[in-house]
Amino acid sequence: MLTLFLLELNWKELLLGHEEWSFLLEIILRTVIMFLAIIIGLRILGKRGVKQLSIFELVVIIGLGSAAGDPMFNKDVGIISSILVFIVIILLYSIVTFFIGRSKKFEKMVEGTSVCLIREGEFAIDNFKKENLGSDEFFAELRLKGVSQLGQIETAIEEISGEISVFYYEDNDVKYGLPIMPGSLENRFVNIHKEGHFSCTFCGHTELKPEGNTVSCPKCHKNEWVTASNRRRVT
Repeated sequence: MLTLFLLELNWKELLLGHEEWSFLLEIILRTVIMFLAIIIGLRILGKRGVKQLSIFELVVIIGLGSAAGDPMFNKDVGIISSILVFIVIILLYSIVTFFIGRSKKFEKMVEGTSVCLIREGEFAIDNFKKENLGSDEFFAELRLKGVSQLGQIETAIEEISGEISVFYYEDNDVKYGLPIMPGSLENRFVNIHKEGHFSCTFCGHTELKPEGNTVSCPKCHKNEWVTASNRRRVT
């Protein structure tokens, strides 16, 4: 049954669609031309366009990729029309970057602004809510930078590229802070059984608490706490 199916299968249509074998050579030529067009386009955009991308630059790169991809294998898409798309995208990029250099307001509207996410070892809650950044994802970013608890961080900023810039306390200035190692937030409690430093699981606010019932966090008004850590960074 399977052998009969394989014999009856139209292998040419499966492998080439409705094109002829000769179109393979045309695909090679189209791909070489568009590959060179991409290189020329990125050279014109400059190093900034291929480094850490802002939202605007990402749109430009996606546009160039779409314009280059279709004519590589689609016979119905002419190369000249794709080159025209390239030229228009590069012109638009040049116009927008010109106005970005002239107007800070326009730059913020197009590219956004950097956002402070941690200040003095605690979350900048108002700013953090504006960003679509889950705590697990954010903690993973910090751990990759050698951070095990928030008290090691003086300031953390999300740049317009999406990268996280972290500025650390000196070892002697490291404070107690919210631990961010895997599983460190699982043992939450509302009652303090022994005096010590504790961190709010929501905002990272840390303080010395006496034994007994806890009160809500003075910063975010939540009431779940974990034991704080004063561990220094290991570099």
